[in-house]
Amino acid sequence: MPVPLSQMWTVASYVISQKIKRNKHYPLVLMLEPLFRCNLACAGCGKIQYPAHILKRQLTPEQCWKAAEECGAPMVSIPGGEPLLHPQIVEIVEGLIARKKYVYLCTNALLLKEKLEAGWFKPSKYLSFSVHMDGQEEHHDFAVCREGTFTTAAEGIRLAVKMGFRVTTNTTIFDGADPNALRAFFDEMMALGVEGMMVSPGYAYPKAPDQKSFMREREKTNRFFRMLLSNRKPHWKFNQGPMFLEFLMGRKGRDFECTPWGMPTFNIFGWQKPCYLLQDGYTDSYRELIDSTDWSRYGRASGNNACQQCMVHCGYETTANDFTFSSFRGLFGTVKAMLASSYVDPDAAAQLAEEANRPHGPLVQLGVSVPKKKPIERLAVGAA
Repeated sequence: MPVPLSQMWTVASYVISQKIKRNKHYPLVLMLEPLFRCNLACAGCGKIQYPAHILKRQLTPEQCWKAAEECGAPMVSIPGGEPLLHPQIVEIVEGLIARKKYVYLCTNALLLKEKLEAGWFKPSKYLSFSVHMDGQEEHHDFAVCREGTFTTAAEGIRLAVKMGFRVTTNTTIFDGADPNALRAFFDEMMALGVEGMMVSPGYAYPKAPDQKSFMREREKTNRFFRMLLSNRKPHWKFNQGPMFLEFLMGRKGRDFECTPWGMPTFNIFGWQKPCYLLQDGYTDSYRELIDSTDWSRYGRASGNNACQQCMVHCGYETTANDFTFSSFRGLFGTVKAMLASSYVDPDAAAQLAEEANRPHGPLVQLGVSVPKKKPIERLAVGAA
């Protein structure tokens, strides 16, 4: 089972309590960004394109704990930037664990082995390392714009698993990806002993240097994920709800609308309106975020151009979870998906076989070589 029963029970009881209270705008996961600086400069990232004086800033542990208490979400995801560059990240994590929050510390794992060997963290059911892995070695190193990162991250994962830590992977998928290579990648990650995997199509951040590689057509995205996630191998485990995965595959949830308030973001600027992906201003408090944001301006139905191609987990996983607990139909559909998770699909298998003979991705189409290792000094300002 990819998620401990205690966590499943905590989340399920929390969602049910919100439904009983008829609270529509409830948070499921706090997206806590303690800093923006990073030791990588990925071409598809829109979170690190800030000037040096912004990259030097970071949240204090007290600000992080207050944000978690203020919004009340049972889970806290700590992205960035690279959280392991924060000199007080251990204190931040331990404070959240003391508050019984389930913490997913998102990392590229370049520093993970070093920090674990230095005794920075202790294993806990409340702590998971969510390692960003974008595919097999060649593709991952190309995606993050530095050679050798896959090997380093894999070493960090092995050590973390050996030491008894919960470890998951987080994979962002871009246009031109090879579904067969990704399925082989799933095998590799499960062989490393990870608890579960997360997948999501990339969001077209306006500030991202590479704008050509984002998936922009929903039908095309559904076809791709149908090939990728149908006919699953029994040992694959995904750290995501089955209704969200079915939404990606186009099997269910075609009428799902984004739930932008489900994963509110807090960072050095305050509470980000309306979500993790869009920056339409900031508020000083979580309550102000909920009460002052015109939520009708976001999601596909709103007509907002920025929302039309988005199928990212931070917008739709809460929708899928809400669907599960909103009716008997939703609960039955979720249980059915959990019991029959192989999704045998001959058509998808045939398409997958055809894809095996086609060139995929920028490595093949553009003939671009992977950049050699080099420090990215501007982005690593103040690195620990």
